[in-house]
Amino acid sequence: PLVDLTEEQIARVVASVPGGAGNVQDIYPLAPLQEGIFFHHLMGGEADPYLVSYVLPISTRDEVDRFVAALQAVVDRHDILRTSVVWEGLPQPVQVVWRRTELPVQEVTLDGSGDAAAHLLERYNPRRYRMDLGAAPLLRVVTGYDEPNERWLLLVLMHHIIDDNTSVGALVSEVDAHLAGRGDALPEAVPYRNVVAQAVLGTSRAEHEEFFTGLLGDVDEPTAPYGILDVRGDGTGIAEARVEVDAALAGAVREQARRAG
Repeated sequence: PLVDLTEEQIARVVASVPGGAGNVQDIYPLAPLQEGIFFHHLMGGEADPYLVSYVLPISTRDEVDRFVAALQAVVDRHDILRTSVVWEGLPQPVQVVWRRTELPVQEVTLDGSGDAAAHLLERYNPRRYRMDLGAAPLLRVVTGYDEPNERWLLLVLMHHIIDDNTSVGALVSEVDAHLAGRGDALPEAVPYRNVVAQAVLGTSRAEHEEFFTGLLGDVDEPTAPYGILDVRGDGTGIAEARVEVDAALAGAVREQARRAG
């Protein structure tokens, strides 16, 4: 009921999910913030500005397996973590909740020289690596043995279209609960469709446009620092310099900047 699709369009969506209709739990539109993230994903070319990654050092391979099992349990609990995006041939992009999906885990051979964690991050650098948003979960695990340090490294890749800083904290807490054997004590998961319904049904697009036109309608030039207008670049063309100054000078600079507007 949150999205208006024809039977043909629904069939197109269902065909994108392994297992077909039996593995489709729900279909609904993107929330407004997700729409913005998705737009930049499509405009990113070879890069993906909203792919985030975390590297964890883990002592043994058995502990890697335990962590993956705990993360799979969290994926099983939350529909947003079993969601893919479908847009080809549709009037608007939609997100599809899969009833069941396995967390992809890839084991790689790490470079034995230098910083293995840095090499792992560089291998999946979002300036060159993109995640397929059409396949759930939008979460990946890569692991490899860091021989010089006698440990395993675990790289978690997650797309920002399904998470933010707050939800990552919740995800980590739930993984910890499963690792500690307290998974059964976690509260019932709230369906993400509730969030989408509040965003989509609560206020119309026309009302959003009217609000932001009133707020920003008199802005007639971009607030671009140093004339940098390429907001979809990957940052490689930007040079950065840093100079430490004392607090008194910093305060004086700020005051002059305020006076100059």
